[in-house]
Amino acid sequence: MTLVDTAAQQHDAAAIRQYAPRLEELAARDGHKLYLAIAHRAWGVAHRLEGEYAAAEARFNQALELFEEMETRWQIGRTLAEMGELALARSKPSAARDFYSRALAAFEGLQAAPDEERTRVALERIEN
Repeated sequence: MTLVDTAAQQHDAAAIRQYAPRLEELAARDGHKLYLAIAHRAWGVAHRLEGEYAAAEARFNQALELFEEMETRWQIGRTLAEMGELALARSKPSAARDFYSRALAAFEGLQAAPDEERTRVALERIEN
């Protein structure tokens, strides 16, 4: 899981494609929702990086649904931020602003300062 999540954070599509299939397989086999959601989000990142926007959106939505079921606010915020990146890649600044705003609210509720700052910077990028 750590290899997949790190690859996603570093936007390393090759590493995601190397490690995510195994994580997804094990998480599905063991019924581990958290790891399955992390795998979905990582796949979403890989698809976004490769311009496969519909596949990215589907994976992000699957991840978000699982994270919301588990009420994992930090993971929800991270996924919403990735969805903001996808919206920007699709030239949809209004949707990106919405995703980033929702991510920021999640991070603020947790006082996750580094994530709050990154998200504020992303929002400022859209405004300028």
